[in-house]
Amino acid sequence: MPSLDNEGLPIREYILVALTAAAVTFLLTGIVRRFAIKVGAIANPRARDVHVTPIPRMGGIAIYLGLVAAIGLAHQLPVLRSGFLSLDSLGVLVAAGLIVLIGAIDDRFELDAITKLCGQIMCAGILVLFGVQWVEFWVPWGGGGGSLGSVVVLDKNQGAALTVILVVVMVNAMNFVDGLDGLAGGLGFIAATATCAFSLGLLNSAGGDVGVYPPALIAAALAGGCLGFLPYNFQPAKIFMGDSGSMMIGLVLAAASTSASGKISYTRFGGSDALALLSPLLVVAAVLFVPLLDLLLAVVRRTRRGESPFAADKMHLHHRLLEIGHSQRRAVLLIYLWAGLLAFGAVSVTLFDSAAVFWVVGLGLLFAIGVSVIPRLRSRNQAR
Repeated sequence: MPSLDNEGLPIREYILVALTAAAVTFLLTGIVRRFAIKVGAIANPRARDVHVTPIPRMGGIAIYLGLVAAIGLAHQLPVLRSGFLSLDSLGVLVAAGLIVLIGAIDDRFELDAITKLCGQIMCAGILVLFGVQWVEFWVPWGGGGGSLGSVVVLDKNQGAALTVILVVVMVNAMNFVDGLDGLAGGLGFIAATATCAFSLGLLNSAGGDVGVYPPALIAAALAGGCLGFLPYNFQPAKIFMGDSGSMMIGLVLAAASTSASGKISYTRFGGSDALALLSPLLVVAAVLFVPLLDLLLAVVRRTRRGESPFAADKMHLHHRLLEIGHSQRRAVLLIYLWAGLLAFGAVSVTLFDSAAVFWVVGLGLLFAIGVSVIPRLRSRNQAR
């Protein structure tokens, strides 16, 4: 096997993969923008929207092509080719390609919610067919003989069902949060970077066995794709990623966390190690806390009004930040701050196990809370 770098990991190859995805996405976004305008994939302002002028969408096509280019390059690199010659990355490309196609059709013709849900389930099923599914997971109870926790082994049907649920939830969470310029792309970049960082740290502790964790490659490619798209998408946006992008990001993140945590043999690890091995899922859950909370609140809010959970409104969390008094850019940066603290805090806790991490994350959260409510406090003082 080709030699690794001084850290026992192919860091330079991962960086090259991410930069390739970023460059390809950036170069193709302008072309995709012109294509979207030509076919009429335009987001016209609606009552619940923040933008006031028509903006083309379908930018998820460019992110996906960057992902394809990056993974294609990885299979030509010495270490990654030997370590990631598996069906995981191929399954991600096929499922992501299909969900991008469904999203692109929705960006142009606006599919109904049930049709999109069926498409999401179908794409999750493709991941399962390629072997990207949960096999077993660790729970912190039921251990005997003084052991910490136990391992729950899933049969094929249970693992497939769990995978499909995870994919559908993450896809819709990212779709719900895509309401401000640069928000979904930035959250995708943060989540993918945190997942990749965790996987690389765990690989280092495992002696650099790069064949253990394909999600490091998937996450690095997605992070690069999101980064390459942000120059076009940050406020004021020249193009939206649309459902073709937000749904694809959610699917790839779900696939990365499933590939990292769902197929590990926990029998050779202790309880604390097993908890650490679940952390790719915890990292993604942490970074998606805001969109997941937004999704939950939206479902509760709409069902209480007797509406469909998928009915649109203007009461999402990013809308609330705008109502408090934040500008679009500041609201996006605040959500970045929250997501970054939660995601990299989860990574740091699992990798470093230090009380200092809790202090840093705790102080960071207090700072984020203060910055978030300052406009509201200022307006109250002025009213007095």
